[in-house]
Amino acid sequence: MPKPKSHFVCQSCGTVHGKWAGRCDACGTWNTLVEEALGQLASSGTRRKKGRAVDFVDLGGETPDLPRMSSGITEFDRVTGGGLVTGSALLVGGDPGIGKSTLLLQVTGRLAAAGLKTAYISGEESTGQVQRRAKRLGLSENPVSLAAETSLRPILDGLMSSKPDVVVIDSIQTLWTDQLGAAPGTVAQVRACAQELTRFAKKTGACVILVGHVTKDGQIAGPRVVEHMVDAVLYFEGEKSHQFRILRAHKNRFGPTDEIGVFEMGEGGLSEVANPSALFLDGRGDAASGAAVFAGLEGTRPVLTEIQALVAPAAFGTPRRAVVGWESSRLAMVLAVLEARCGVSFAGKDVYLNVAGGFRINEPAADLAVAAAIASSVFDIPLPADAVVFGEISLSGDVRPVSRSDARLKEAAKLGFGRAIAAIPKGKLGEAAAQILPMIAIKALPDLISRVETSANELGPTDSLEDVAWAA
Repeated sequence: MPKPKSHFVCQSCGTVHGKWAGRCDACGTWNTLVEEALGQLASSGTRRKKGRAVDFVDLGGETPDLPRMSSGITEFDRVTGGGLVTGSALLVGGDPGIGKSTLLLQVTGRLAAAGLKTAYISGEESTGQVQRRAKRLGLSENPVSLAAETSLRPILDGLMSSKPDVVVIDSIQTLWTDQLGAAPGTVAQVRACAQELTRFAKKTGACVILVGHVTKDGQIAGPRVVEHMVDAVLYFEGEKSHQFRILRAHKNRFGPTDEIGVFEMGEGGLSEVANPSALFLDGRGDAASGAAVFAGLEGTRPVLTEIQALVAPAAFGTPRRAVVGWESSRLAMVLAVLEARCGVSFAGKDVYLNVAGGFRINEPAADLAVAAAIASSVFDIPLPADAVVFGEISLSGDVRPVSRSDARLKEAAKLGFGRAIAAIPKGKLGEAAAQILPMIAIKALPDLISRVETSANELGPTDSLEDVAWAA
């Protein structure tokens, strides 16, 4: 029986099928199977020519530090681990219109002004459109090589002749190679083009930055193998209704994956935000019920954000649980602990939770701040305006200390906060933290609820929150 010369690949998930079908069995999408030719494989009986043997080295061998190219944009260099690494490939994803092209054009402009040879290849816009954006950003005088092309072969030929230090491809979904019959943007084309560009980066020592589209779920479109090919995967996040943007590393072979870079979008492009805490707390008014300031960490950087909660009677039979900027499963756990360990009932009540400014929190240290905001809304009593809250809640209702409390407290003190509501670390760590800011010790979640309830029952018209229940 002759071997098949082709197979069918789903353009949505990359699953390989032996024959064509209208619906992919793996992801369930319709009309996404495209035929691809199989490579001619050597049979087992064919004699192979002896190739070059691989060279092995010891793990303890000394290697020089990786040469880096600093862009001069501190927030971008922070996320990449100190600058772009020669011979590396980066994949940058983000929602349409979020500012990916603007950011990378600013990066290439700064690198070109520093004397490096840069190239910007656009597959979505014409050279005139990119030139107008560069003029608006004040980069028209920077010596960046610009081209508009979607065919991979002319792009590689031009790069091999010009030999740039940094190359930006905007975007990988628009490229196509004539070696495949599939349309641009399909799984096969994206995989093949990304592989060729990554090979070019490793062979020549140039840094290649690929821009990728994202799907409805917020994932970079195309096969997951592309994310394995590249050395770093960066996501450019943010809400279009807000002025700030966040660059976050999800994979980085040459640096940390927990750092973020904060930018502010303006008429002149993206500008760095040196103190994101002040930006996220900007416009915060007088103390109101249902609001708590959380002292969090993003990598090595402490960030203060406001968590807002609203508990209201349910209009329909099934109560709603709406979350923006936090994990909905984490909210369900906090509500269950409040109900089981503290006696706070949420039956027949809607719960809405929002992280102000469109910021997204990923660490469990926000548990106590969320519980404090919810309790403040339930009892309709504001928390102390000069207090920050952080701590992890266990299923038993205990509040656990979190890492790097000193960095969180220093950031809060710098912004004018006077105390912290948290679990005090044991030993010297707790003594050092108390020297930075007075701390209101919360050992278990019922301690917090009793303080909020006491404030709601005993606060008079002339009393302050400090006099009632929140003495440090």
